[in-house]
Order: sequence, then C-alpha cells, then structure tokens
Amino acid sequence: MDTRHITTTQAAAILISTIIGVGVLPLPLFAVQAGGTGAPLVTFLGMVLGAIGLFILTFLGIRHPQKTIITYSEDIIGKWFGRFCSLFVILFFFILTGLAAREFGEVVVAGVLQETPLEVTVIVMLLLACISCRNNINVFSYIHSFYLPMILAPVLIVVALSLKNANLLYLRPIIGTNLPHMFLGTLTISALFQGSFIVTMIIPSMKNPKKAIKASLWGISISGGLYLLLVIATVSVFGTEEMKQIFWPTLELARTTAVPGNVLQRLDVIFLAVWVTAVFTTLFSSYYFTIHSIKQLLNLPDQRMLSCFIFPFIFISAMLPQNLLQMYEFIKFVGRVGLLITIVYPGLLLTIDFFKNRGLKGSASQQT
Repeated sequence: MDTRHITTTQAAAILISTIIGVGVLPLPLFAVQAGGTGAPLVTFLGMVLGAIGLFILTFLGIRHPQKTIITYSEDIIGKWFGRFCSLFVILFFFILTGLAAREFGEVVVAGVLQETPLEVTVIVMLLLACISCRNNINVFSYIHSFYLPMILAPVLIVVALSLKNANLLYLRPIIGTNLPHMFLGTLTISALFQGSFIVTMIIPSMKNPKKAIKASLWGISISGGLYLLLVIATVSVFGTEEMKQIFWPTLELARTTAVPGNVLQRLDVIFLAVWVTAVFTTLFSSYYFTIHSIKQLLNLPDQRMLSCFIFPFIFISAMLPQNLLQMYEFIKFVGRVGLLITIVYPGLLLTIDFFKNRGLKGSASQQT
C-alpha cells in the first residue's frame, strides 16, 4: 500500500503553519532587546540560520527518503548511539510542546480570560492537540493546509494597515551597536524556526521526496518573511524604547491598528483568534512529532496510545516555570541549547553520511 500522499504544496503549508506559532507575540521584543534599531537585521540573520538547519534536514531526508532522522541516524552513526541521540531529540520537542502550551495559557489568561485558571487553558489546548494527534499523517497534512490561509491573511492585513503609522526614522541605524547581544538575539530568533524540524517526518510521506527542497524554500521564505515584516512594522510604529516597555508588541500593534472607515476600530480580538489557531498548529506539530518519534524508536505499530500516555507528562512540564518572566528566560535558554539538536546534530549526520557513502563508493570502485 502506497503511503506517499503529501504533495509539495502540503509540505510547504505544514512548514509555514508550524513555524508561525506562539513566538509571533514576543518576537519583536526579543529582536529589539538584542539589536535595538538593528532588530530587522537580527531577525533576518535568525531566519538565515534557521534556513541552514532546515536545508540540512532536507538534504538528509532526500538521501534517506524512506526514513526519518530517528531511523536513519542509526544507519549513519550506529544503532545504539543513534538511539541515544534520538532520545535528546524527542526530549527537546517534548519540552517545546509543554512550553508552547504554557505560553498560550499565559497570554490567554492575561489578555482575555483573566478569571480563568492558567491550568485550565493549558489543559484545553493540550487536550485538543492530543485528540488531533490520534489521526494519521494524511489528516495531519490536511489540518495544516486548511488552517494556513486563516493564519497568514489576518496577520498580513494587520501589518499592511499598521504601516500607515510607520516612522522610518525608528529603523535607523540599520546595524545595531552591541554585536554580542545581536549574536545572542540571532540565536534566539533562529530558535523560533525550530518547528521546521518536522520536515524530517514529512519527507517519507511525500509523493516526490526530491521536491522537499522546493517545499522547504517556500516554507522558510514565507514564514521568515512574515516574521521580518512584523518586526519592521512594530519597530517603525512604536520605536525601540517604547517597545522595550511592551511585553507582547505584536498584540499591541493589532490594538492600535484600525480598518479604514472605522469598520473595525480594534483588530486585537481577531488577531488573538488567529494567534490561537497558529499556536494550535505549532503545538499539534511538536506533539505529533514527539509521539511519532517515540513510536519509531520503540518500533511500535501505532502512535495513538502514546498520544494520551504522554499528555500528563507534557502538562507537568508546562507548569514547571513559576511565572511569566521565568518562562521566557527558560524558553530563550532551551531555544539556544536546542540549536545543537536542530542544526549541529543534523549537520554532523550529513557530514558523516557524505564521507561514509564516499568511502563505500571508493571501496566499490577499487574492487571492480
């Protein structure tokens, strides 16, 4: 039975809706804290670094079109060492899932449902992802493709309407003055693209795995371009000094943006609804990747039972940070350390795989 049903367009949609998620709200603040007026440059460099990791994974997937990183890592570096490294990959996305759910809960409680316990909002989002993850990879791709227009269109509208209040002087100088902070900021921004790791799970189900490069290019270009536009819009409207006083600049941008003709005086309610959808698709991907990887690591026939099994553990990990500030410090730390897993580790695998195959070809040619 042929299980390759995902098209190039669907693969790109999965990447875009996975990358654009919970980090949309604090993204401009992270960029400004790192680079000041050089925030757009920090964002662009973070996108480039995220793209490097994505294309490394894509090339690995094309070289092993039947397998994911959990399985082909065993072929490249050995069964037991490959499984040992896979445990860190699974643990990382397990933690990312919990942090995404916690950040969602914090924003909803602070901005909309002040009287609702934080635990309730986190459980609801995790439960929604848990139930959705019981479906197969084809339903997974359909869900992402369905929600993508709902995520992109409103965000682009908010950005376009907000630019009428822009002041280009706020964007100068383009290059920030504190290079060490800009470097750390680049690592933080690139961590927002770590959801692109899902490509390793998509390629084995693509109709034409070789077109994964095209899907990756579209995915990183659209999601990275949207992030860059958000940073440019927020900095040009508020300025760097005012932005440092705003916890979620993107949400504030939506609040200060009005539709011409006063049809809608505030867009923040609509924007929050869109943001909830974006959080769901990101959380859905990290949750699905976690249970799918555990299934492959343990050679289980199905991942559905794992969906409910890991639910309480993810919830516990989500509630570990004591407050909002500690949560964001933990997110920054985990994101930067995670670059070792999402960029350095795949890079080493690709290098070893390349020289290993080259050595095998050399041995074969000498025998003939």
